[in-house]
Amino acid sequence: MEEKRLSKALAAAGVASRRACEELIFKGRVKVNGAVVLTPQTHVNWAKDRITVDEEKVHGEESKLYFLLNKPPGFICSSVRPGASKRIVLDLLPDQSERLFTVGRLDKDSCGLLLVTNDGIFSNSVIHPSANVIKEYLVKTVQEITDVDLKTLSAGARVDKRWVRPKLVKKVRSGTFKICIKEGKKHEVRILAERANLDIVELKRIRIGGLVLGTLKEGDYRVLSERDRELIFEKN
Repeated sequence: MEEKRLSKALAAAGVASRRACEELIFKGRVKVNGAVVLTPQTHVNWAKDRITVDEEKVHGEESKLYFLLNKPPGFICSSVRPGASKRIVLDLLPDQSERLFTVGRLDKDSCGLLLVTNDGIFSNSVIHPSANVIKEYLVKTVQEITDVDLKTLSAGARVDKRWVRPKLVKKVRSGTFKICIKEGKKHEVRILAERANLDIVELKRIRIGGLVLGTLKEGDYRVLSERDRELIFEKN
């Protein structure tokens, strides 16, 4: 098997885009034969070198799948069906022999942009705190959004015993606001809205990093290109 530059080999194995793989290397999260390597141009050979990312072995250039799904409400983010009548997001994707799973979660009542893959290292790269990937949500409420509401939302709330604040809150129209968060803790947006005494009608994720949902119809999906995966990690 031919030698390849480390960043190119990791990208070909589906870890992340080449640019994102270079960042993983620069941050010291990649090891070759047990030693941290900080140079993306280092040559490696899958036949003789053992490569790990965050101590998880990369198994060579396997077939990896990446999907962007517009999740409808009522579907559960789980790879295992919790009951015969329960609908899971994998029901919306084509039958695959590979085991697919979601990158992070949207709760059952939420909708919008959801990433689905069979690549655990890519998934960890997106949700790892060091990635600083911003998620943007469009929130519709029963009440009209006031300046006081915006200030309360911007002040943050206690989630999982920690006070968290959104990166940005902006009113879109009378009963709708956008909110950008980095932590992505469970039910974070709903907890923030509850603290502002706002009743949510619809909670929709519209962006992850630089990757936007766009005009994809609810319940539809598309394959992520390498450029799409790069967009996730672009600063915004």
